[in-house]
Amino acid sequence: MASLSLKHIYKVYDNGFKAVNDFSMDIADKEFIVFVGPSGCGKSTTLRMIAGLEEITAGELKIGDVVVNNYAPKDRDIAMVFQSYALYPHMTVYDNIAYSLKISKVPKEEIDKRVREAAESLNITEYLDRKPKALSGGQRQRVALGRAIVRNPKVFLLDEPLSNLDAKLRASMRSEITKLHQRLQTTFIYVTHDQVEAMTMGTRIVVMRSGFVQQIDTPKNIYNYPANKFVAGFIGTPQMNFYDAVYDVKEDNIYLDMGFAKIRLLKDFLPKIKDQVIVSGKKVVVGVRPENIYLYNDKMDSDKLDIIDAKVTVVEALGSETIVYADLDLENERGITDNSTEVRIKMLSNFDVKVGETVKIAVDLERIHLFDAESEESVIQRIPDVFSSDANIEGNKLSIYGKEITLPEAVLSQVHDGYVSVNVPTAAVELGGKYSGEIVHKDVVDTQNLYWIQSGKSIVFLKTPLDVNLEGKVNFDINIAAMKLSGEDYVAHRINLLAKLPVQAVLPSKEQLQFKSNDDLFNVPFDIAQKMFNTKGKKLLKTNISVLFNTDNDGPLHFKAKVLSILDYGDFKYAKVDYFGNQFFVVDKGYNSGDEITVNLDLDDALITDEDMNIILVGQEPRRLQKIDNSKAE
Repeated sequence: MASLSLKHIYKVYDNGFKAVNDFSMDIADKEFIVFVGPSGCGKSTTLRMIAGLEEITAGELKIGDVVVNNYAPKDRDIAMVFQSYALYPHMTVYDNIAYSLKISKVPKEEIDKRVREAAESLNITEYLDRKPKALSGGQRQRVALGRAIVRNPKVFLLDEPLSNLDAKLRASMRSEITKLHQRLQTTFIYVTHDQVEAMTMGTRIVVMRSGFVQQIDTPKNIYNYPANKFVAGFIGTPQMNFYDAVYDVKEDNIYLDMGFAKIRLLKDFLPKIKDQVIVSGKKVVVGVRPENIYLYNDKMDSDKLDIIDAKVTVVEALGSETIVYADLDLENERGITDNSTEVRIKMLSNFDVKVGETVKIAVDLERIHLFDAESEESVIQRIPDVFSSDANIEGNKLSIYGKEITLPEAVLSQVHDGYVSVNVPTAAVELGGKYSGEIVHKDVVDTQNLYWIQSGKSIVFLKTPLDVNLEGKVNFDINIAAMKLSGEDYVAHRINLLAKLPVQAVLPSKEQLQFKSNDDLFNVPFDIAQKMFNTKGKKLLKTNISVLFNTDNDGPLHFKAKVLSILDYGDFKYAKVDYFGNQFFVVDKGYNSGDEITVNLDLDDALITDEDMNIILVGQEPRRLQKIDNSKAE
């Protein structure tokens, strides 16, 4: 049994095609992970890299605590079940299952014991003396599974094992594989293009598209909180309805104008909308699942519904449920290929509707999804990274959350008197402090509570662990330096150094490697150098690299830089410094403008990137400790 760790995994072919881009994921022991996506998305390639059947171009793969990038498939202690059963036709079922154990010279008694245990668990004991040609597709698939089970591997890899079976048998085998995972209590990684298999089998799902990971989450969260339009449309049957729309702001109400109809945007969504720039005419994509649209009757509570007329075009009766297709634009006849005004409705079959009939449909306004018109990312944040609050500036005072704050000079230089919208990172809100508000709602998001605090006219979000239970009135605090006023960018506490390894460099046994940036040489710890060479070998010596440091973290690397100015945020002061044209911020330690200072950097917290191939070699994106970026501030 084992966990897996994939860090910045890439697969780049000789022609430059990137089949897998920056795949990073930690898989816990005994998880059932499903990779899902359309053909060519990179899911099988990723699985084959885990198995060792494809070479990893860059990145680090661990099984347990061991880096296995350079291990042969037979040494990785994994078992793989392929789409084609790949059974030996001249061997019996018994011999097919036992074959890998025989070539590993396992004693006969042990082989017999394992084969019969596997056959019993898969309900194929009576077929042990038959040859594959005498078996059905489902039985052959069980034999292929049995051949993997007898090896007692740390990890099971299954590459679309049910794609050759008919629909009824696929449904049966889905439950059999799920039961098998529960019995064996080991790690399963399963590849499929079938979203039904993904939703019913996986403890977590990895949705991929064109070599990129789109979202990693539980089936429930993937369905209810899709990260983007692609995930929303790929998961769910029938597919989610999508409509191009624009915001229409009228007094206190916001509408989503789709041209042929308008629906309301509930104010409950507003605190979670990313960026919160909602103005009339701004484009957005509205998504509604077919099961969240109903045939309207006058007994329904219309407070959270909007009613639209639609003309029925197709009725698909599926027994227990019916799929109704209707046109929302009653004034225009649409061609067969134009479905921009089509709506799909999933409902129980006890409703009787006929083609050509005009019906009233009710859209559940609490279940709509909104996606950015350009990026297609969801604009409704499950846990907001940043939320917006209204405030007012008069003189050197900021009025927010019922308090007046004296603004430090670093902020005053950027703002003017009057109304201001303040963006606050959720991570910067702490329990206890000078502000207060009333808890009006609580979301439980995975392993955290997300409290909605009403403070004045604004909603403030506060994250806590699950065991922190709050109610009623609470106090909270926010560092003024973490707030983003009047559209100013956050202060960058990081620096990107372009560098190259000296041509004569080789990987020493225990000595340190060096890279050169500008006129400075920087030592590379052995473990980091080893990771870099593991991914590129000696090709690394001809590679242009970039090293992105978090300048808040002191470490053994250092260089000299010149202080340009000091930004005083009251509780925090920052020095803006320059290093060969690179300008960034460090925490002020009593510096003065014009000082030459030593900047200390920690390579363990750096992101090292191959600039030529645009792939990550080592590290994670450095976190912004102060959550601000005043690169425009003077």
